[in-house]
Amino acid sequence: MLNFPKLKNTVLIGLLAGSLLPGCQPSVNLTPNIDTSTHSARLLAVSLSEGFEVGSTSPKTAYDVSPTGSSSGDNVTLQAKSWNLYDVVIGNLSGDLKAGSWSARVRNTGKITMLFDQTSGISTVTVKHGTYGTDASSQWGLWFSTNSGSTWAQSGANVTTTSTLQTQTFALNVSGTVRIEIRKLSGSTNRINIDDIVINDYSGGGTPTGKKFLFDAGRRENAGSADWQIDADGTESVPIYTGGTTVETKAQRYPTPSYTGITASTTETYWKGGISAWAVDLVKRGNQVETLPSGVALTYGNTSNVQDLSNYDVFIVVEPNRLFTAAEKTAIMNFISNGGGLMMVADHTAPSLTGTDPNGYNPSDRDGDGYDSPRVWNDLMANNGMNNNKPFGFVVDYVDISEQPTTKVYTGTNTNAQKVLGGLAGTASKLAFYNGTTATLYPANNATVQGLFWRMSGTVGSATNVMALLATYGSGRVVFVGDSSPADDGTGDTNDNLFNGWSGDVPSGYTSHPALHINASLWLAKVQ
Repeated sequence: MLNFPKLKNTVLIGLLAGSLLPGCQPSVNLTPNIDTSTHSARLLAVSLSEGFEVGSTSPKTAYDVSPTGSSSGDNVTLQAKSWNLYDVVIGNLSGDLKAGSWSARVRNTGKITMLFDQTSGISTVTVKHGTYGTDASSQWGLWFSTNSGSTWAQSGANVTTTSTLQTQTFALNVSGTVRIEIRKLSGSTNRINIDDIVINDYSGGGTPTGKKFLFDAGRRENAGSADWQIDADGTESVPIYTGGTTVETKAQRYPTPSYTGITASTTETYWKGGISAWAVDLVKRGNQVETLPSGVALTYGNTSNVQDLSNYDVFIVVEPNRLFTAAEKTAIMNFISNGGGLMMVADHTAPSLTGTDPNGYNPSDRDGDGYDSPRVWNDLMANNGMNNNKPFGFVVDYVDISEQPTTKVYTGTNTNAQKVLGGLAGTASKLAFYNGTTATLYPANNATVQGLFWRMSGTVGSATNVMALLATYGSGRVVFVGDSSPADDGTGDTNDNLFNGWSGDVPSGYTSHPALHINASLWLAKVQ
Protein backbone atom coordinates (compact mmCIF):
# COMPACT_ATOMS: atom_id res chain seq x y z
CA MET A 1 0.00 0.00 0.00
CA LEU A 2 2.72 2.44 0.93
CA ASN A 3 4.46 2.09 -2.42
CA PHE A 4 1.41 3.50 -4.20
CA PRO A 5 2.26 6.91 -5.66
CA LYS A 6 -1.23 7.89 -4.57
CA LEU A 7 -0.32 8.57 -0.94
CA LYS A 8 -0.96 12.18 -1.87
CA ASN A 9 -4.60 11.35 -2.32
CA THR A 10 -5.65 9.78 0.90
CA VAL A 11 -4.96 9.31 4.60
CA LEU A 12 -3.96 5.81 5.66
CA ILE A 13 -5.81 5.26 8.90
CA GLY A 14 -3.49 4.27 11.75
CA LEU A 15 -0.32 5.43 9.97
CA LEU A 16 -1.40 8.96 9.09
CA ALA A 17 -4.11 9.60 11.68
CA GLY A 18 -4.74 13.26 12.24
CA SER A 19 -2.91 14.40 9.11
CA LEU A 20 -4.43 16.15 6.12
CA LEU A 21 -6.44 14.09 3.67
CA PRO A 22 -4.17 14.12 0.60
CA GLY A 23 -5.38 14.44 -2.97
CA CYS A 24 -5.34 12.03 -5.89
CA GLN A 25 -2.00 11.49 -7.55
CA PRO A 26 -1.31 14.03 -9.41
CA SER A 27 -0.98 13.40 -21.01
CA VAL A 28 -7.22 10.75 -37.77
CA ASN A 29 -8.03 13.68 -39.57
CA LEU A 30 -5.52 16.44 -39.04
CA THR A 31 -7.62 19.16 -40.64
CA PRO A 32 -9.80 20.57 -37.84
CA ASN A 33 -13.53 20.45 -38.29
CA ILE A 34 -15.26 23.81 -38.29
CA ASP A 35 -17.44 24.09 -35.19
CA THR A 36 -20.74 25.63 -36.13
CA SER A 37 -21.82 26.13 -32.52
CA THR A 38 -22.14 29.53 -30.90
CA HIS A 39 -18.78 29.42 -29.13
CA SER A 40 -16.69 32.48 -29.83
CA ALA A 41 -13.25 30.94 -30.31
CA ARG A 42 -12.19 30.16 -33.87
CA LEU A 43 -9.78 27.53 -35.12
CA LEU A 44 -6.36 28.25 -36.45
CA ALA A 45 -6.41 28.51 -40.23
CA VAL A 46 -4.66 25.57 -41.85
CA SER A 47 -2.57 27.15 -44.58
CA LEU A 48 -0.78 23.96 -45.68
CA SER A 49 -1.35 20.24 -45.22
CA GLU A 50 1.01 17.71 -46.80
CA GLY A 51 0.17 14.02 -46.33
CA PHE A 52 2.34 12.59 -49.17
CA GLU A 53 -0.72 10.98 -50.77
CA VAL A 54 0.74 10.71 -54.28
CA GLY A 55 -1.69 8.30 -55.91
CA SER A 56 -0.65 5.03 -57.50
CA THR A 57 3.03 5.86 -58.13
CA SER A 58 5.67 7.46 -55.93
CA PRO A 59 7.49 10.47 -57.48
CA LYS A 60 10.53 9.75 -55.28
CA THR A 61 11.75 6.16 -55.09
CA ALA A 62 15.52 6.75 -54.70
CA TYR A 63 17.07 8.28 -51.60
CA ASP A 64 19.93 10.46 -52.86
CA VAL A 65 19.57 11.10 -56.57
CA SER A 66 22.72 11.14 -58.72
CA PRO A 67 25.12 12.81 -58.54
CA THR A 68 25.64 11.70 -54.95
CA GLY A 69 25.46 14.64 -52.57
CA SER A 70 23.39 16.73 -54.94
CA SER A 71 20.23 18.24 -53.48
CA SER A 72 18.68 19.63 -56.65
CA GLY A 73 18.02 16.16 -58.02
CA ASP A 74 15.81 15.44 -55.02
CA ASN A 75 13.27 18.13 -55.83
CA VAL A 76 9.66 16.96 -56.16
CA THR A 77 6.31 18.66 -56.65
CA LEU A 78 3.53 17.79 -54.23
CA GLN A 79 0.14 19.46 -54.60
CA ALA A 80 1.72 22.07 -56.90
CA LYS A 81 4.31 22.92 -54.22
CA SER A 82 8.07 22.31 -54.54
CA TRP A 83 9.88 20.29 -51.89
CA ASN A 84 13.41 18.92 -51.61
CA LEU A 85 13.56 15.36 -50.29
CA TYR A 86 17.24 14.68 -49.59
CA ASP A 87 17.93 11.06 -48.60
CA VAL A 88 14.16 10.61 -48.51
CA VAL A 89 11.72 8.45 -50.47
CA ILE A 90 7.93 8.44 -50.51
CA GLY A 91 6.95 4.89 -49.65
CA ASN A 92 3.98 2.62 -49.07
CA LEU A 93 5.65 -0.57 -47.85
CA SER A 94 4.28 -2.55 -44.91
CA GLY A 95 7.07 -1.19 -42.71
CA ASP A 96 6.16 2.43 -43.45
CA LEU A 97 4.18 4.03 -40.64
CA LYS A 98 1.57 6.19 -42.34
CA ALA A 99 -1.76 7.87 -41.73
CA GLY A 100 -2.99 7.13 -45.25
CA SER A 101 -1.46 5.12 -48.10
CA TRP A 102 1.95 6.88 -48.31
CA SER A 103 4.48 8.61 -46.08
CA ALA A 104 8.00 10.00 -46.34
CA ARG A 105 10.80 7.62 -45.33
CA VAL A 106 14.04 9.31 -44.21
CA ARG A 107 17.47 7.73 -43.64
CA ASN A 108 20.94 8.88 -42.47
CA THR A 109 20.74 12.68 -42.02
CA GLY A 110 18.09 13.24 -44.65
CA LYS A 111 15.93 16.36 -44.87
CA ILE A 112 12.47 17.38 -46.00
CA THR A 113 12.67 21.02 -47.07
CA MET A 114 10.04 23.48 -48.27
CA LEU A 115 11.28 25.32 -51.38
CA PHE A 116 8.59 27.99 -50.98
CA ASP A 117 7.54 30.47 -48.29
CA GLN A 118 4.39 30.80 -46.23
CA THR A 119 3.63 34.50 -46.56
CA SER A 120 1.06 34.48 -43.74
CA GLY A 121 3.60 33.31 -41.17
CA ILE A 122 3.38 30.17 -39.06
CA SER A 123 1.80 29.74 -35.65
CA THR A 124 2.07 25.97 -35.21
CA VAL A 125 3.38 22.98 -37.15
CA THR A 126 2.07 19.46 -36.52
CA VAL A 127 3.98 16.40 -37.77
CA LYS A 128 3.27 12.68 -37.50
CA HIS A 129 6.38 10.54 -37.07
CA GLY A 130 7.56 7.04 -36.23
CA THR A 131 10.30 4.45 -36.71
CA TYR A 132 10.30 2.50 -39.97
CA GLY A 133 9.74 -1.26 -39.67
CA THR A 134 12.02 -2.91 -37.11
CA ASP A 135 14.69 -0.20 -37.27
CA ALA A 136 16.01 1.34 -34.06
CA SER A 137 14.75 4.72 -32.88
CA SER A 138 16.23 7.94 -34.28
CA GLN A 139 15.95 11.63 -33.48
CA TRP A 140 14.71 14.41 -35.73
CA GLY A 141 13.96 18.10 -35.40
CA LEU A 142 12.13 21.00 -37.01
CA TRP A 143 13.93 24.06 -38.39
CA PHE A 144 12.46 27.25 -39.82
CA SER A 145 13.79 30.09 -41.97
CA THR A 146 12.50 33.64 -42.30
CA ASN A 147 14.84 34.56 -45.18
CA SER A 148 13.88 32.00 -47.83
CA GLY A 149 16.33 29.37 -46.62
CA SER A 150 19.50 31.45 -46.25
CA THR A 151 19.70 30.71 -42.52
CA TRP A 152 17.78 28.33 -40.27
CA ALA A 153 16.84 28.11 -36.59
CA GLN A 154 15.55 25.10 -34.70
CA SER A 155 12.07 25.15 -33.17
CA GLY A 156 11.82 23.26 -29.90
CA ALA A 157 13.79 20.20 -28.88
CA ASN A 158 14.84 17.06 -30.73
CA VAL A 159 12.13 14.40 -31.09
CA THR A 160 12.71 10.65 -30.67
CA THR A 161 10.72 8.23 -32.81
CA THR A 162 8.90 5.15 -31.53
CA SER A 163 7.46 2.07 -33.19
CA THR A 164 3.99 3.62 -33.40
CA LEU A 165 2.90 6.71 -35.28
CA GLN A 166 2.99 9.71 -32.93
CA THR A 167 2.11 13.39 -33.37
CA GLN A 168 4.45 16.26 -32.49
CA THR A 169 3.35 19.90 -32.36
CA PHE A 170 5.74 22.87 -32.61
CA ALA A 171 4.71 26.42 -31.65
CA LEU A 172 6.65 28.86 -33.86
CA ASN A 173 4.49 32.01 -33.67
CA VAL A 174 6.51 33.67 -36.44
CA SER A 175 5.03 36.34 -38.70
CA GLY A 176 5.95 37.21 -42.29
CA THR A 177 7.50 34.82 -44.78
CA VAL A 178 8.51 31.47 -43.27
CA ARG A 179 9.45 28.02 -44.52
CA ILE A 180 10.29 24.82 -42.62
CA GLU A 181 12.73 21.93 -42.83
CA ILE A 182 12.56 18.55 -41.09
CA ARG A 183 15.99 17.07 -40.37
CA LYS A 184 16.86 13.53 -39.29
CA LEU A 185 19.57 14.00 -36.67
CA SER A 186 20.68 10.56 -35.51
CA GLY A 187 20.31 6.83 -36.06
CA SER A 188 22.53 6.54 -39.13
CA THR A 189 20.88 4.15 -41.59
CA ASN A 190 17.93 3.50 -39.28
CA ARG A 191 14.94 4.97 -41.06
CA ILE A 192 12.03 7.08 -39.85
CA ASN A 193 8.66 7.96 -41.34
CA ILE A 194 7.24 11.47 -41.56
CA ASP A 195 3.59 12.09 -42.46
CA ASP A 196 0.76 14.62 -42.30
CA ILE A 197 2.69 17.90 -41.99
CA VAL A 198 0.13 20.57 -41.05
CA ILE A 199 1.02 24.27 -40.95
CA ASN A 200 -1.28 26.80 -39.31
CA ASP A 201 -0.91 30.45 -40.26
CA TYR A 202 0.02 33.18 -37.82
CA SER A 203 -2.65 35.58 -36.62
CA GLY A 204 -0.21 38.09 -35.15
CA GLY A 205 0.59 39.06 -31.59
CA GLY A 206 1.49 35.55 -30.53
CA THR A 207 -2.01 34.94 -29.13
CA PRO A 208 -3.44 31.46 -29.79
CA THR A 209 -6.70 31.62 -31.69
CA GLY A 210 -7.83 28.02 -31.36
CA LYS A 211 -10.41 26.52 -29.04
CA LYS A 212 -11.03 27.88 -25.55
CA PHE A 213 -10.66 25.59 -22.54
CA LEU A 214 -11.91 26.55 -19.08
CA PHE A 215 -10.41 24.70 -16.09
CA ASP A 216 -12.50 24.75 -12.92
CA ALA A 217 -10.99 25.86 -9.60
CA GLY A 218 -14.22 26.69 -7.78
CA ARG A 219 -15.09 23.28 -6.33
CA ARG A 220 -12.22 23.03 -3.79
CA GLU A 221 -9.90 21.31 -6.25
CA ASN A 222 -7.03 22.60 -4.08
CA ALA A 223 -8.26 21.19 -0.75
CA GLY A 224 -5.87 19.20 1.43
CA SER A 225 -2.87 18.00 -0.55
CA ALA A 226 -4.61 18.21 -3.93
CA ASP A 227 -3.62 20.78 -6.52
CA TRP A 228 -5.86 20.31 -9.54
CA GLN A 229 -5.09 23.73 -10.99
CA ILE A 230 -3.19 24.86 -14.09
CA ASP A 231 -1.60 27.83 -12.31
CA ALA A 232 -1.91 29.60 -8.95
CA ASP A 233 -0.39 32.90 -7.87
CA GLY A 234 -2.34 33.69 -4.69
CA THR A 235 -3.43 31.86 -1.54
CA GLU A 236 -6.69 31.18 0.27
CA SER A 237 -7.91 29.37 3.39
CA VAL A 238 -9.59 26.09 2.49
CA PRO A 239 -11.48 23.68 4.80
CA ILE A 240 -9.84 20.31 5.37
CA TYR A 241 -11.19 16.88 6.19
CA THR A 242 -9.81 16.78 9.74
CA GLY A 243 -11.43 20.11 10.64
CA GLY A 244 -10.35 23.72 10.46
CA THR A 245 -8.65 25.24 7.44
CA THR A 246 -5.30 25.29 5.74
CA VAL A 247 -3.64 27.82 3.45
CA GLU A 248 -3.63 26.64 -0.17
CA THR A 249 -2.54 28.17 -3.45
CA LYS A 250 -5.37 29.89 -5.32
CA ALA A 251 -5.83 29.93 -9.08
CA GLN A 252 -6.57 33.12 -11.02
CA ARG A 253 -8.39 33.54 -14.34
CA TYR A 254 -5.32 34.02 -16.52
CA PRO A 255 -2.27 31.85 -15.85
CA THR A 256 0.99 33.75 -15.58
CA PRO A 257 3.36 34.28 -17.31
CA SER A 258 1.15 34.86 -20.34
CA TYR A 259 0.47 31.87 -22.57
CA THR A 260 1.65 33.99 -25.49
CA GLY A 261 5.20 33.18 -24.37
CA ILE A 262 4.80 29.43 -24.75
CA THR A 263 6.80 27.78 -27.54
CA ALA A 264 7.37 24.16 -28.51
CA SER A 265 10.23 23.85 -25.99
CA THR A 266 8.40 25.39 -23.01
CA THR A 267 8.29 23.07 -19.99
CA GLU A 268 5.17 22.51 -17.89
CA THR A 269 6.82 24.28 -14.95
CA TYR A 270 6.16 27.52 -16.87
CA TRP A 271 2.99 27.51 -14.75
CA LYS A 272 2.60 26.41 -11.14
CA GLY A 273 -0.14 23.84 -10.94
CA GLY A 274 -0.58 20.10 -10.58
CA ILE A 275 -2.18 19.86 -14.04
CA SER A 276 -0.14 22.58 -15.77
CA ALA A 277 1.30 20.06 -18.25
CA TRP A 278 -2.19 19.50 -19.61
CA ALA A 279 -2.77 23.21 -20.15
CA VAL A 280 0.69 23.94 -21.57
CA ASP A 281 0.24 21.17 -24.12
CA LEU A 282 -3.10 22.61 -25.22
CA VAL A 283 -1.52 26.04 -25.71
CA LYS A 284 1.31 24.53 -27.75
CA ARG A 285 -1.41 23.26 -30.07
CA GLY A 286 -2.73 26.78 -30.60
CA ASN A 287 -5.51 26.86 -28.01
CA GLN A 288 -6.43 29.23 -25.19
CA VAL A 289 -6.75 28.21 -21.54
CA GLU A 290 -8.31 29.97 -18.56
CA THR A 291 -9.34 29.12 -15.02
CA LEU A 292 -12.73 29.67 -13.39
CA PRO A 293 -11.50 30.84 -9.98
CA SER A 294 -13.08 30.16 -6.64
CA GLY A 295 -16.00 32.50 -6.02
CA VAL A 296 -16.70 33.27 -9.70
CA ALA A 297 -20.18 32.39 -10.93
CA LEU A 298 -20.66 29.31 -13.11
CA THR A 299 -23.34 30.29 -15.65
CA TYR A 300 -24.53 29.61 -19.18
CA GLY A 301 -26.25 32.28 -21.26
CA ASN A 302 -25.47 35.15 -18.88
CA THR A 303 -24.05 37.85 -21.15
CA SER A 304 -22.97 39.97 -18.19
CA ASN A 305 -20.60 37.23 -16.97
CA VAL A 306 -17.32 37.41 -18.90
CA GLN A 307 -16.59 33.81 -17.94
CA ASP A 308 -19.99 32.46 -18.91
CA LEU A 309 -19.67 28.93 -20.28
CA SER A 310 -20.99 30.10 -23.65
CA ASN A 311 -17.61 31.80 -24.16
CA TYR A 312 -15.75 28.47 -24.03
CA ASP A 313 -15.61 25.21 -25.96
CA VAL A 314 -14.63 22.80 -23.18
CA PHE A 315 -15.12 22.83 -19.39
CA ILE A 316 -12.53 20.68 -17.55
CA VAL A 317 -13.23 19.70 -13.94
CA VAL A 318 -10.70 17.53 -12.10
CA GLU A 319 -11.99 16.08 -8.83
CA PRO A 320 -14.63 18.55 -7.68
CA ASN A 321 -15.09 18.42 -3.91
CA ARG A 322 -18.21 20.57 -3.68
CA LEU A 323 -21.63 19.93 -5.17
CA PHE A 324 -22.69 22.14 -8.03
CA THR A 325 -25.65 24.33 -7.14
CA ALA A 326 -28.98 23.79 -8.88
CA ALA A 327 -28.30 26.78 -11.14
CA GLU A 328 -24.79 25.54 -11.91
CA LYS A 329 -26.05 22.09 -12.87
CA THR A 330 -28.59 23.65 -15.21
CA ALA A 331 -25.80 25.76 -16.72
CA ILE A 332 -23.58 22.71 -17.31
CA MET A 333 -26.37 20.68 -18.89
CA ASN A 334 -27.35 23.54 -21.20
CA PHE A 335 -23.69 24.08 -22.11
CA ILE A 336 -23.28 20.44 -23.17
CA SER A 337 -26.66 20.21 -24.87
CA ASN A 338 -25.81 23.24 -27.00
CA GLY A 339 -22.45 21.92 -28.20
CA GLY A 340 -20.00 22.26 -25.31
CA GLY A 341 -17.59 19.61 -24.06
CA LEU A 342 -17.30 18.44 -20.43
CA MET A 343 -14.22 16.63 -19.10
CA MET A 344 -15.15 14.78 -15.88
CA VAL A 345 -12.31 13.47 -13.68
CA ALA A 346 -13.06 11.65 -10.41
CA ASP A 347 -11.21 9.84 -7.60
CA HIS A 348 -11.57 6.84 -5.33
CA THR A 349 -14.33 6.57 -2.74
CA ALA A 350 -16.25 4.07 -0.62
CA PRO A 351 -19.89 3.00 -0.28
CA SER A 352 -20.09 5.19 2.82
CA LEU A 353 -18.30 8.44 3.57
CA THR A 354 -17.84 7.41 7.20
CA GLY A 355 -14.89 5.27 8.12
CA THR A 356 -12.45 3.86 5.60
CA ASP A 357 -12.79 2.22 2.23
CA PRO A 358 -11.83 -1.41 1.54
CA ASN A 359 -8.18 -0.39 1.01
CA GLY A 360 -7.95 1.35 4.37
CA TYR A 361 -8.23 4.86 3.02
CA ASN A 362 -10.66 7.60 3.83
CA PRO A 363 -12.96 8.58 0.95
CA SER A 364 -11.59 11.49 -1.05
CA ASP A 365 -13.74 14.15 0.64
CA ARG A 366 -10.76 16.39 1.29
CA ASP A 367 -12.69 19.44 2.48
CA GLY A 368 -14.95 17.50 4.84
CA ASP A 369 -18.29 18.71 3.48
CA GLY A 370 -19.75 15.23 3.06
CA TYR A 371 -19.17 14.92 -0.70
CA ASP A 372 -16.32 13.63 -2.84
CA SER A 373 -15.92 13.72 -6.61
CA PRO A 374 -17.85 10.50 -7.44
CA ARG A 375 -20.82 11.81 -5.46
CA VAL A 376 -20.51 15.26 -7.04
CA TRP A 377 -20.63 13.76 -10.54
CA ASN A 378 -23.50 11.41 -9.72
CA ASP A 379 -25.43 14.34 -8.26
CA LEU A 380 -24.96 16.27 -11.50
CA MET A 381 -26.33 13.35 -13.48
CA ALA A 382 -29.26 12.62 -11.13
CA ASN A 383 -30.37 16.02 -9.83
CA ASN A 384 -29.89 18.54 -12.63
CA GLY A 385 -33.57 19.31 -13.22
CA MET A 386 -33.31 18.66 -16.97
CA ASN A 387 -32.54 14.97 -17.36
CA ASN A 388 -32.16 13.12 -14.07
CA ASN A 389 -32.03 9.62 -15.53
CA LYS A 390 -28.38 8.93 -16.37
CA PRO A 391 -28.23 11.51 -19.19
CA PHE A 392 -24.71 10.51 -20.27
CA GLY A 393 -25.37 6.78 -20.00
CA PHE A 394 -23.30 5.97 -16.91
CA VAL A 395 -23.08 6.13 -13.13
CA VAL A 396 -19.87 6.54 -11.11
CA ASP A 397 -19.18 3.57 -8.82
CA TYR A 398 -18.38 4.03 -5.12
CA VAL A 399 -15.19 1.96 -5.12
CA ASP A 400 -11.41 2.28 -4.71
CA ILE A 401 -9.36 0.47 -7.36
CA SER A 402 -5.76 0.47 -8.57
CA GLU A 403 -4.46 -0.71 -11.94
CA GLN A 404 -0.79 -0.15 -12.74
CA PRO A 405 -1.60 -0.23 -15.61
CA THR A 406 -4.51 -1.75 -17.47
CA THR A 407 -4.02 -2.68 -21.09
CA LYS A 408 -7.67 -3.59 -21.67
CA VAL A 409 -8.51 -0.90 -24.18
CA TYR A 410 -11.30 -0.56 -26.72
CA THR A 411 -10.30 -1.67 -30.24
CA GLY A 412 -13.62 -1.54 -32.06
CA THR A 413 -14.96 0.64 -34.85
CA ASN A 414 -16.58 3.43 -32.82
CA THR A 415 -15.27 6.55 -34.60
CA ASN A 416 -15.34 8.76 -31.52
CA ALA A 417 -13.41 6.21 -29.46
CA GLN A 418 -10.83 5.84 -32.22
CA LYS A 419 -10.22 9.61 -32.18
CA VAL A 420 -9.77 9.74 -28.41
CA LEU A 421 -7.55 6.66 -28.26
CA GLY A 422 -5.51 7.41 -31.40
CA GLY A 423 -5.87 11.05 -32.34
CA LEU A 424 -3.61 14.03 -32.87
CA ALA A 425 -1.71 13.53 -29.61
CA GLY A 426 -0.78 9.92 -30.33
CA THR A 427 -1.97 6.52 -29.14
CA ALA A 428 -3.37 5.79 -25.69
CA SER A 429 -2.96 2.06 -25.07
CA LYS A 430 -2.51 1.88 -21.28
CA LEU A 431 -4.07 3.59 -18.27
CA ALA A 432 -2.84 3.49 -14.67
CA PHE A 433 -5.00 4.24 -11.62
CA TYR A 434 -3.55 4.76 -8.16
CA ASN A 435 -6.71 4.51 -6.10
CA GLY A 436 -9.43 5.68 -8.44
CA THR A 437 -12.97 4.71 -9.27
CA THR A 438 -14.84 3.06 -12.12
CA ALA A 439 -18.16 3.57 -13.88
CA THR A 440 -21.07 1.37 -14.87
CA LEU A 441 -22.56 1.96 -18.31
CA TYR A 442 -26.28 2.25 -19.08
CA PRO A 443 -26.55 2.39 -22.88
CA ALA A 444 -30.33 2.09 -22.64
CA ASN A 445 -30.28 5.61 -21.21
CA ASN A 446 -27.76 6.98 -23.71
CA ALA A 447 -26.83 4.76 -26.65
CA THR A 448 -23.71 6.83 -27.43
CA VAL A 449 -21.87 5.91 -24.22
CA GLN A 450 -18.67 4.01 -25.04
CA GLY A 451 -16.10 2.51 -22.69
CA LEU A 452 -12.44 3.23 -23.47
CA PHE A 453 -10.53 1.33 -20.75
CA TRP A 454 -11.51 -1.50 -18.41
CA ARG A 455 -9.91 -3.07 -15.36
CA MET A 456 -7.62 -6.02 -16.02
CA SER A 457 -10.14 -8.16 -14.15
CA GLY A 458 -12.96 -6.84 -16.35
CA THR A 459 -14.03 -7.57 -19.89
CA VAL A 460 -13.48 -5.21 -22.81
CA GLY A 461 -16.86 -4.08 -24.08
CA SER A 462 -18.72 -4.84 -20.87
CA ALA A 463 -20.85 -2.35 -18.94
CA THR A 464 -18.88 -2.69 -15.69
CA ASN A 465 -15.33 -2.00 -14.48
CA VAL A 466 -15.03 0.93 -16.91
CA MET A 467 -12.09 3.23 -16.10
CA ALA A 468 -12.62 5.81 -18.87
CA LEU A 469 -15.47 6.49 -21.29
CA LEU A 470 -17.06 8.99 -23.64
CA ALA A 471 -20.58 9.94 -24.68
CA THR A 472 -22.46 12.59 -26.59
CA TYR A 473 -25.44 14.53 -25.30
CA GLY A 474 -27.48 16.90 -27.43
CA SER A 475 -24.88 18.49 -29.70
CA GLY A 476 -22.19 18.29 -27.01
CA ARG A 477 -19.70 15.72 -25.76
CA VAL A 478 -18.58 14.19 -22.45
CA VAL A 479 -15.45 12.27 -21.36
CA PHE A 480 -15.04 10.62 -17.96
CA VAL A 481 -11.78 9.36 -16.36
CA GLY A 482 -12.07 7.72 -12.93
CA ASP A 483 -8.78 8.93 -11.43
CA SER A 484 -6.71 12.10 -11.38
CA SER A 485 -3.40 10.22 -11.12
CA PRO A 486 -2.82 10.14 -14.91
CA ALA A 487 -3.30 13.94 -15.13
CA ASP A 488 -0.90 14.79 -12.27
CA ASP A 489 2.33 16.29 -13.63
CA GLY A 490 4.13 16.12 -10.28
CA THR A 491 4.59 19.86 -9.73
CA GLY A 492 2.49 22.60 -8.19
CA ASP A 493 1.93 23.73 -4.61
CA THR A 494 5.23 23.10 -2.82
CA ASN A 495 3.30 22.11 0.32
CA ASP A 496 1.58 19.25 -1.51
CA ASN A 497 2.97 15.77 -2.13
CA LEU A 498 2.58 15.43 -5.89
CA PHE A 499 3.55 12.56 -8.20
CA ASN A 500 4.21 12.58 -11.92
CA GLY A 501 1.62 10.32 -13.51
CA TRP A 502 1.47 12.46 -16.66
CA SER A 503 4.84 11.64 -18.21
CA GLY A 504 6.81 9.82 -15.53
CA ASP A 505 4.55 6.88 -14.72
CA VAL A 506 6.30 3.70 -15.85
CA PRO A 507 5.12 1.69 -17.70
CA SER A 508 1.85 3.40 -18.54
CA GLY A 509 2.84 7.02 -18.94
CA TYR A 510 4.96 8.84 -21.51
CA THR A 511 2.54 8.63 -24.42
CA SER A 512 -0.57 6.97 -23.04
CA HIS A 513 -1.59 9.45 -20.35
CA PRO A 514 -0.93 12.69 -22.26
CA ALA A 515 -2.38 11.14 -25.41
CA LEU A 516 -5.61 10.16 -23.66
CA HIS A 517 -6.18 13.54 -22.03
CA ILE A 518 -5.13 15.71 -24.97
CA ASN A 519 -7.00 13.61 -27.52
CA ALA A 520 -10.05 13.72 -25.25
CA SER A 521 -9.74 17.50 -24.94
CA LEU A 522 -9.48 17.98 -28.70
CA TRP A 523 -12.39 15.61 -29.31
CA LEU A 524 -14.50 17.49 -26.79
CA ALA A 525 -13.61 20.72 -28.60
CA LYS A 526 -14.55 19.14 -31.95
CA VAL A 527 -11.05 19.59 -33.34
CA GLN A 528 -10.93 15.89 -34.15
